[in-house]
Amino acid sequence: MSAQKRTTSGVLGGFLAFVGMSVAAGVLVTAAVTPAIAVSGMAATSGINMFENLPSYLEIGALAQKTNVYAVKNDGNPYLLASFFDQDHEEVSWDDISQYAKDAAVAGEDPRFYEHGGIDVQGTARAMISTYVLGGATQGGSSITQQYVKNVLVQKAEAAAKTEEEMQAAYAEATDPTPDRKLKEMRLAIGVEKKYSKDDILKGYLNIAGFGGRVYGIQSAAQYYFGGTSAKDLTLGQAAALLAIVNNPEKFRLDQPDSKTNGAKTKVGDKVVPYAKTQERRDYILDSMLKYKKITQKEHDAAIKEPIAPSIKEPSTGCATAGGAGFFCDYVYWTIANDPAFGETEDDRLKLLRQGGLDIYTTLDLDLQAAAEQAINETVPRSDPSIDVGASAVSVQPGTGRVLAMAQNKQFSNDPEVLSVDPQSSAVNFNTDFDYGGSSGFQPGSTYKIFTLGEWIKEGHSLNEYVNAYRRSDWGTFNDSCNGPISVPGWSPVNDEGGNGGSWTALYNTQNSENTGFVAMAKQLDLCGIRKTAESFGVHRADGDELQQGPASVLGTNEIAPVTMAEAFAGVAANGTVCKPIVIDKVMTQDGKSITPPSAGCAQSVDPKVTAAMAYAMQRVMSGGTGSSSNSRTYPQVPMIGKTGTTDDAEATWMSGASTKVATTVGVYNASGHVNLRQTYFNGVQAAVIRHEIWPRIMSVANAKYGGDAFPDADPSSLKTVTATVPDVRGKSIAEAQSLIEAAGFGFADGGAQDSELPAGQVTSTNPSGDAPRGSLVTAYTSNGSMVLMPNVVGLSEGDAKNQLKGSFSVKTVEVTVTDEKQNGIVQSSDPGAGAGVKPGSQVTISIGKFKDSKPGKG
Repeated sequence: MSAQKRTTSGVLGGFLAFVGMSVAAGVLVTAAVTPAIAVSGMAATSGINMFENLPSYLEIGALAQKTNVYAVKNDGNPYLLASFFDQDHEEVSWDDISQYAKDAAVAGEDPRFYEHGGIDVQGTARAMISTYVLGGATQGGSSITQQYVKNVLVQKAEAAAKTEEEMQAAYAEATDPTPDRKLKEMRLAIGVEKKYSKDDILKGYLNIAGFGGRVYGIQSAAQYYFGGTSAKDLTLGQAAALLAIVNNPEKFRLDQPDSKTNGAKTKVGDKVVPYAKTQERRDYILDSMLKYKKITQKEHDAAIKEPIAPSIKEPSTGCATAGGAGFFCDYVYWTIANDPAFGETEDDRLKLLRQGGLDIYTTLDLDLQAAAEQAINETVPRSDPSIDVGASAVSVQPGTGRVLAMAQNKQFSNDPEVLSVDPQSSAVNFNTDFDYGGSSGFQPGSTYKIFTLGEWIKEGHSLNEYVNAYRRSDWGTFNDSCNGPISVPGWSPVNDEGGNGGSWTALYNTQNSENTGFVAMAKQLDLCGIRKTAESFGVHRADGDELQQGPASVLGTNEIAPVTMAEAFAGVAANGTVCKPIVIDKVMTQDGKSITPPSAGCAQSVDPKVTAAMAYAMQRVMSGGTGSSSNSRTYPQVPMIGKTGTTDDAEATWMSGASTKVATTVGVYNASGHVNLRQTYFNGVQAAVIRHEIWPRIMSVANAKYGGDAFPDADPSSLKTVTATVPDVRGKSIAEAQSLIEAAGFGFADGGAQDSELPAGQVTSTNPSGDAPRGSLVTAYTSNGSMVLMPNVVGLSEGDAKNQLKGSFSVKTVEVTVTDEKQNGIVQSSDPGAGAGVKPGSQVTISIGKFKDSKPGKG
């Protein structure tokens, strides 16, 4: 409203407000200059009393600053992955601010800054006359100290807000141009001047001033508007342009070239000259700097001729700026959000992340990360029209739980607009649990078998112990000490190579990943025990539900996060020391203090004798089993353990393994849907075998960088061959024989019928018999009833013997010398002997005694 249109009452009200403000300002200035002055007179006394209750002390704490997330390079220097902030704000020291910027601030905003005690009386009086008497637009006039106080109050108010609406309301209240707020601001400015030096106040002002949008502080402004330039290196023209912004941050900002409020129309046409208003303000500041002899005429003239030419460098904000490490960064984000060490509630923790100015140093190994990203990017597409393909890789350090690498075949983004149109982007972290990235996990297939292997050793079995791994339609009842016995009629898993199974050792089952072998092992174990063994390695479902422990779970049907499987393999590699995965090594606050990051909670959770036996078997997987495809491509070679996994219909394929230094899990799978990876090809390569290209590329870098030690020898008890006595089942039916043999812990096979004197169908013999390795295969043979027993003819006369044998056998006789005359003509032996089975009509031989007198003759 113009002065001419103001009403009489309006002018009077403005005048009274001006008088009140003048009295207040006079008293405050007097107090600032001469704190101990004795004031006399009613008006002066009343003026002082009016302000006695106003706060005079302003606590200037840490300002809202962005949090930086770093990886640490091999040389020990930090590498910025991403930043989080509500305001792009970074404090710098006095020496790290260009002198041009300091002088531009004073010349442009408060030329008498170094002379007054916190309030510029001339500027304040001019502003009050314009605002309260003449009714013009609200004028400036606030000293740098007052502006600093206002900005601190704004920061405090916004920091206390919990919602965007509360933040906007707090800003409006803290900047409301009322006499009351102005008086409070002036009183606090005087208090600040008494406590802090002028240079400290100016530094604080430059570090907190708004520069448009979310940019706060001279350092962030220099980096954002001038291509990463630091505040220390600002030129005269750049410094003056930036300090022009603070006069009206939204109007004068330098990242909106089409702004009509910050442009000017040319004389010809309607073309807008970008940043014309900012340039006017900049030139005013340059003129003022020259007036107060802060720059030379030459410097002034050169800077005046410079065009306003910003070079916008978007600040690193959020995990999208971390590139291929975006999902690792997101894991860091959720680690902060979920851990009470960073605040009582999730809102408190995220507020600390965005405003607390933390320096977070992560566990990421940039070399392994680069290898993981490259391996996935070169082998698996980010999207494919035939399949919602997912691929992930994660590496964990045994004995510490430190996550060294985390990559997947998507570009990280949590922008809903991007996610709605770009199938190559995702906000879901395939590697982690639901609470740490939104994934419900994947079935790990046969990699889960290592927990049955661990329970096998734990319950006292040997790697060289056999099990009956023949396929069957009904596996009978499984023991479950937690939920009670369980059976699954009709469940008949097959082996990947087909066939009917066999009688195999636990070592063979592991090396070749035999499904029926592990089901047979589980049949002799406690399903609850297998689950507990998995849990002792830190294994849990990604969706937070309890692990399933039915017979099928032995083959890997629980949905598990890849990082959890990597953690479990790291536990084997660390001799049973199991650690939770961690991604943060160190967190530092603005004031140099540390916040204790989440602990890996490393503990000796599994008996080293158990893990040594597991490692023994898993090394055979790598040297001559299903993991050899990965092992043979890894260079340099160090001792490694591993296990492969393929789920039903090859919807997911896995390779998990470790040296003693690094454990890595790689998966290629359906992120959603049900497509067979053995029927899917990328660039001519079967999708099901790509795991064996990604895993060795990562582990080659790991082996070269970290090396690897020998795994401990397996305890002899886990390698012994346990023997048992094969039951004597001769004469039993084949069904009885099978029952007795399996009850004794052996595998059973029907060897079919053979010639025997026993009635047809009765068991004639077993192979082996006597003692044999427990669990090994025992073959039983049955009689076809085609033979008769050889009668006992020994002691009969030749004639009686022939009479008994005729009709059944062809008889051949031979003579043998006897010295007992009574044995003359008597059968001495038969071939075959008595009781032997002989086919009817076969020739038998009987030996007949022929007496020969052995006494010497008479002479």
